[in-house]
Amino acid sequence: MDVDPAEIGKIRHAEVPIVGDVKDVLGDLLTAFNQAAKAHKPDYTAWWERLNFLREQYPLGFDEPEDGLLSPQWVIQKIGEMSGPEAVFAAGVGQHQMWAAQFIKYERPNAWLNSGGAGTMGYAVPAAMGAKVAEPERLVWAIDGDGCFQMTNQELATCTINNIPIKVAIINNSSLGMVRQWQSLFYEGRHSFTDLDTGHDTVMVPDFVKLADSYGALGIRVRTKEEVEPAIKLAMETNDRPVVIDFIVSKDSMVWPMVPQGVGNSQVQYARDNAPEWDEE
Repeated sequence: MDVDPAEIGKIRHAEVPIVGDVKDVLGDLLTAFNQAAKAHKPDYTAWWERLNFLREQYPLGFDEPEDGLLSPQWVIQKIGEMSGPEAVFAAGVGQHQMWAAQFIKYERPNAWLNSGGAGTMGYAVPAAMGAKVAEPERLVWAIDGDGCFQMTNQELATCTINNIPIKVAIINNSSLGMVRQWQSLFYEGRHSFTDLDTGHDTVMVPDFVKLADSYGALGIRVRTKEEVEPAIKLAMETNDRPVVIDFIVSKDSMVWPMVPQGVGNSQVQYARDNAPEWDEE
């Protein structure tokens, strides 16, 4: 639909061309849709059977890391459980983005802020700031990666100066995790420019706790399971400044399911060596 008839079909053929002001046309379409919906009740039984089969066949879960470090999925799941459905969660781009979509149980609209397929690294902190300013009474988390966070972490200064007490959870696997996962799976483990030094025991470049402190935020580092809940609780109770929690997690954890490059969604993989056979019928 377009108010200018010259725009109709200019780039792509329009099966149903509609010329008119969008405000008027959408009102008419809504009325027509509601009338059609009352007259036609589709049967979703087969579709729900399919969905329930997939849930049973491929349940959501994760493997515990073998290196003894924290599981990133478990950390994100714990943040969601402790924060509850009224919180807002913004995520950057990468593995933490997928895990935040999977392991936090969203129960209301506008609780999940994400750039989706736009792939906007550095999105989490500014999005969380906007959400907190819009609804200051809500608990607002930025779920970020150690790569993404370094693109917009300077906005912690804006948060401190303007009293925007967001909570930042850095899922720090000391790498550009999503790219590293592809290099591990499809490039025989040749890791090129994806390993970072943000989560090492001896050298941290940068040290996110010191960085948070320098911006007037509360900086917390978490390495063990026993430290996770107390850190989240402290962050939730601290509302006079921003909070940054540096969760040191395993770099070997991977996102599943995933679709390899160059194949269709029917060839989705659920584990490193497991590509299920689909019944296309």
